[in-house]
Order: sequence, then structure tokens, then C-alpha cells
Amino acid sequence: MFPKALLVRTALNAAARVAPAPAGRAAFHLFVRPAGRARLRPAEENLMATARVDRIRVGGKEAVVYAWGDGRRPVLLVHGWSSRASRLAAFAEALLDRGYSPVAFDAPGHGDAPGRASNIIEYRAIIRELHTRHGDFEAVLAHSFGVLAALFALRDGVRAGRFVGISGVGSFTLLTDWFQGAFGLTGRTMRAMRRHVERRLAPGEPEIWGRLDADWHPGDLGAPVLLFHDETDEMVPMAHARFLARAHGERARLVVTRGLGHRRILMDDQVVAQAVEFMTEERAEREGGVEPAAATAVPGAAAR
Repeated sequence: MFPKALLVRTALNAAARVAPAPAGRAAFHLFVRPAGRARLRPAEENLMATARVDRIRVGGKEAVVYAWGDGRRPVLLVHGWSSRASRLAAFAEALLDRGYSPVAFDAPGHGDAPGRASNIIEYRAIIRELHTRHGDFEAVLAHSFGVLAALFALRDGVRAGRFVGISGVGSFTLLTDWFQGAFGLTGRTMRAMRRHVERRLAPGEPEIWGRLDADWHPGDLGAPVLLFHDETDEMVPMAHARFLARAHGERARLVVTRGLGHRRILMDDQVVAQAVEFMTEERAEREGGVEPAAATAVPGAAAR
């Protein structure tokens, strides 16, 4: 354990015994703060320079929105934690080439958006606002934590014809379990954080913890699902992909890659091509849905 994590563990666990409310608030602020701010890469600059840029406010915070194309056949792209919209540039460019209109955003505290933190409720609010502006999405593609956030929104009023999840987090419970283990927090501290979320972040949201997981009423999504996950993913264990595939049953297909890890999978030609092909299939060809949720192995870019 790093010295900083040891210090945090000691302070929060001690505080939770005598002042659970402040300890829960402090744990929550740690939980929702990205680990650094991703920078724009040279390979992403050209596409991002052509975007129409706008800003929207959610919960008193500001998100930066990027849009391309003529507005017809919109496809939403959702970045992961400590990431940014530009990481999905390969998908946006391929969608543009096919006449679709990609829409993406930097959540608060990410990319070029101001602030220091965000959370899944804010992601949902951003996605809802973009749905209001652009109408039903032809498809939604999300990466990592963005998968969990996008599914939360898609089961809560946002509509899309297809869903692609890459390196996806499927269980909020597994996410909080990881956070607890990483900082060595006690059950008392975690319960205090949960109470803070229920009181301040999601008041009036019944059964909020169950609704955050991908297996909560998965039929409400009502769309075919294509999942990609690398067997060497160093950030999100394969267990999340299996969880997502089981939750969505015959409506989903899982593609397992090798040697791409958590981030390089977003730049792999095969992954981009398969995802875009799935998202842009003509409606007449969609009646049969997708294959059952079997795992398909794809070599990936390890040998390149």
C-alpha cells in the first residue's frame, strides 16, 4: 500500500468511528475524484479540431460536448474514468465516414471540462441532456466506467438502437469493493459513504444501489449488445465482462481480445471495425438481433 493510501485509510477509518457523516463525505470525495487528467494526444488533434464544441451544466458543474456530422443518425460516445472524449476518436472518425453523427463529451473533471470530480449521477444527467438535444441515438458506445454510466442512463429513459461496451465496468458493487480494498477502508467507513450518497447525491432515488448494476432490469435496455474485453486488461477484470454478458443474455455477444489491455483496445483496427459495423447495420438487417452471448476470441494487436 502506498504511503498516501495508508494515511487516508488511517484517517478515514478513525473518523468513521467518531464522526461517520464527515468520514462518509470525505470517502465519497476521494471516490469520485479522477486519478489525474488525460491529455489530448497528437493522433486525436485533427478530429477534435473539426468538432462543434458546446458546454452544458449539470448539477452546478460544466461538461464539454463535441459533435460532428449533420445531426442525422446520432451516435453517442461515452468515455471512461480519468479519460476524455478524444480517446474515442477512432470510432468517431469511422462513424463519420459512414454518414453518422458522433456526439461525445468530457465529463466534469475530465479532458477539457473544468472541475476536479464527477460521478455516475452526473454522467446520467449529461447523457439525458444530449438525448433531449439529439433525439434517440442510433447507438451508444462506451468505455470502462462509461459502460456502467451509459447503461444506467439507457435503463432510465434514454433510448438507443444498439449498445457497444468496451472494457466495461459492469457492477458498481465490484467497483466499490475495489475502492474499499485499495484504501483498506472498513465496513463502517463504506457504510458512511453509502449514507452520504443516499442523502446528498441520490435523494429520492429508490433502490439506487441495485439500479447502478448492469443486471438491474436489463430488459429495459431493449437493444442488442456487443461487448469487447481484453483478457490482459490491467484495470477492469474479465469478471465484469462476464457479468455484463450474463445480465443481457441472448441479446449480447462478448468478444475477447488478447494483448490490448485496457486502453490500446480503443485504437485496435479490428475492434473499431467490428464495433462500427455492428452500430451501423441497416435496420432491415437488425431484425434477427445478434448472436447469443458466447465469447469470441480475437487476436488483437499484441503481435503488431
